[in-house]
Amino acid sequence: MKYFSTLNCSEHKSIYECPDVLVAINGSDHGFIIHDGGSSKITIEYCPWCGTALGAQ
Repeated sequence: MKYFSTLNCSEHKSIYECPDVLVAINGSDHGFIIHDGGSSKITIEYCPWCGTALGAQ
C-alpha cells in the first residue's frame, strides 16, 4: 500500500496528478484515486493486495 500511495515523480506535484499513484491515504481513510483531474477517490476498507483490514492498522 505504501508503494502505491507514495509520489516518487519529478513531473507531477500531487498524487492526484500522477497516474503512477493508485492509492490515497489520509489518516485511517484509504481509497483508490480517480484520475479525472480532481481529487476524488473510492474509499476502500481492505488492502486489495493482501486483504488486511485497513482501519485496524
